[in-house]
Amino acid sequence: MKKILLTISLSMLIGNSFAQDPNFHIYLCIGQSNMEGAARIEPQDTINIDSRFKILEALDCPKLNRQKGQWYMAKPPLCRCDTRLSPADYFGRTMIQNMPQNQTLGLVHVAVAGSKIEIFDKAKYKTYLDSSAKERPWMINMANSYGGNPYERLIEMAKIAQKSGVIKGILLHQGESNTGDKTWPTQVKKIYDDILADLGIAPNSIPLLAGEMVDAEQGGKCASHNIIIATLPQSIPKAIVVSSIDLSAAKDGLHFDSAGVREFGKRYAEALMQYSKK
Repeated sequence: MKKILLTISLSMLIGNSFAQDPNFHIYLCIGQSNMEGAARIEPQDTINIDSRFKILEALDCPKLNRQKGQWYMAKPPLCRCDTRLSPADYFGRTMIQNMPQNQTLGLVHVAVAGSKIEIFDKAKYKTYLDSSAKERPWMINMANSYGGNPYERLIEMAKIAQKSGVIKGILLHQGESNTGDKTWPTQVKKIYDDILADLGIAPNSIPLLAGEMVDAEQGGKCASHNIIIATLPQSIPKAIVVSSIDLSAAKDGLHFDSAGVREFGKRYAEALMQYSKK
């Protein structure tokens, strides 16, 4: 009987190992409005999408004919059903152009506009959301679309993604709501460590790409936070800071415009490719 059970267990392990394609590279995308997608989706953003670029839908989107937990071609919007253009879009497009034809790239995308980094802390998120309910009910509705726990939804989707491929990195754009908070790098590190632990990934083994806020010369209202973002590699050995210098922005001084988002996404990819050459 023990021999039969051992054979079954080995078969299951072998089956799982073959199900995970090492040529399917997966990136997790988290943050607030700029990562979610605040810039207008224009006609050029909906064409010439490589079929090797995929998005794992994180919630049901009937209007997009997408179901939670299923892979689709990565046509924007990539976050929720009504979000807009995200830097993750042109990150993926740029990466896939530079990857061998036998490789595929997939995104797991969970972001909430207006949220502090605490929304992704599995120990603090509930207290944070409860304290924000009156001030930002719209943010609560966004969190509720992820079952009330964006971090848990990220991990749930990431585990589904791991059945198909290998998680290679994390893209982060967050900080407008934490501007000036010197504890931000420590909080990001905790979330990074929690993600890797919950997904069975070795500590400090994959890159975390963190984009800067809108630059001061472009009227960025939160540009002062870039000094804090710059310290992130001191906490996370594989952290990569992605520059926002000269990226065009919206008049509100908080969000990048469509052209800025496209270039930002390319910079995320270029920063990762440069880092990988080291």
